[in-house]
Amino acid sequence: MKRILCLLLCVCLILTVFAGCENDTGSYTPTGDGLTGEDGVTPMAPSGDKENQSLSLIYYAEKTMNPYTCTDFTNRTLFGLLYQSLFVTDRDYNTEPMLCKEFSRSKDMQTYVFYPDNATFSDGTPVTDADVAASLSAAKAGPVYSGRFTHISRVTVLPEGGVQVSLDTPMENLPLLLDIPIVKESQTESDRPMGTGPYYLDETGLSPVLRRRENWWCSAQLVVTANAIALKKATDNAQIRDCFEFDNLSLVCADPGSDKYADFRCDYELWDSENSIFLYLACNVDSKVFSNDGIRSALPGTVDRDNIVEKFYRGFARSATLPASPLSDNYNTTLAQKYGYDGGQALKKAVESAGLTGSKIVFLANSDDSLRLRVAKQIVTTFTDAGLSVTLKAVPTSDYIQALKWGSYDLYLGQTKLSPNMDLSAFFALRGSLNYGSFNDITFYTMCLEALANYGNFYTLHQNVMNDGRLVPILFRSYALYAERGKLTGLTPARDNVFYYSLGKTMDRAKID
Repeated sequence: MKRILCLLLCVCLILTVFAGCENDTGSYTPTGDGLTGEDGVTPMAPSGDKENQSLSLIYYAEKTMNPYTCTDFTNRTLFGLLYQSLFVTDRDYNTEPMLCKEFSRSKDMQTYVFYPDNATFSDGTPVTDADVAASLSAAKAGPVYSGRFTHISRVTVLPEGGVQVSLDTPMENLPLLLDIPIVKESQTESDRPMGTGPYYLDETGLSPVLRRRENWWCSAQLVVTANAIALKKATDNAQIRDCFEFDNLSLVCADPGSDKYADFRCDYELWDSENSIFLYLACNVDSKVFSNDGIRSALPGTVDRDNIVEKFYRGFARSATLPASPLSDNYNTTLAQKYGYDGGQALKKAVESAGLTGSKIVFLANSDDSLRLRVAKQIVTTFTDAGLSVTLKAVPTSDYIQALKWGSYDLYLGQTKLSPNMDLSAFFALRGSLNYGSFNDITFYTMCLEALANYGNFYTLHQNVMNDGRLVPILFRSYALYAERGKLTGLTPARDNVFYYSLGKTMDRAKID
């Protein structure tokens, strides 16, 4: 949702400059490198002609631009202009083909074959099946997309043409997971791999730029149409913010869920872009208190989600009563209303009924995330009011993970990034990466697989998860996109895709028998 805010007068900004930078605020930032317009990127006056757009973006030049290993969201902001994927998803998780020309799916929904379009990389060479297969394999091995390959058992190039993806379980909508950038087979480990997008990175001159491709393989209505986009080099978060406020930076991506975030203090246009970072509460079903079914089923009503979103995440998150993004099709708002915040009244009654008033519980939190720790402190109040004696155990990340693995807690506040298909398998699989506190119930895992095979089954899965209470959703976080007023008004950011655009393809036309 686009929101336009005016925060402070220019006079206030000038006074702020003379007051100096607050380096401990963690706001956003450039060095000033590359701002002189060398290498033919001299800034031009704003114009109604989009071909004459004057734009500048920012990145960390010393960090990788490899889409499979880059975890820095500042650099990833550029990826929507550099790379393309087999499929692309909009902000509402609708999927459409991009590099994929056609695809087939077996009747058992465990085998897909994808055929790439006649696309070319920025050097003019064509995209091959081998490029697609190598890119998916690199994504599986990297830290960014590996979670999407939980049920992908094999990726192979077929002798007759096409890339076959084999699954270990039926999956109705595998393309939703394949908005993964495709690069050259020989460059999957490069820090600067070539892409097929409308721009390419040029760092050969005095100042780095994104150059628009003259013979781009396809056409699309892009919000960004400048022939060249000046790139400013970032060094830390405070510089990025100051550069946006005082040095004509066109757009920056910020994380209001980070300890280093600070509000911007100028006139701007503002968007949010969901990143699917999922905040949740979970309990140990082996503990004295939460082994009680009645107490667990009361847990969804203990969290004031809307208050947490506004108070701690400045509105850059979406309350989620169910374990799925509210933007996705499998989020049922009618079902969600049944599990809303009740001030902890149901929990209080359940504790009293079980004769457990005064029982001690350990609430585990990560002390390295001060914002999440503040959320935990607020949640503690509800449990205390319900008659439980709560010890908030805040420990560093390494100790936090160790305590989870050993089950040394009754309750914990967790955070993870869910895949676009909202797969919960990692929570319930026997060796799932999020399987803490004896989350090894085969019934729940089977429901996860049934939901992947048929999206209509997400209702049943979510209903059972909420009634059980061992996993309590809180919210899905978003990034904040600040843009110079009037420069990018048509921006429609999607999940991890700031510069989302469509090629006008449809799934129905691309799917073949």
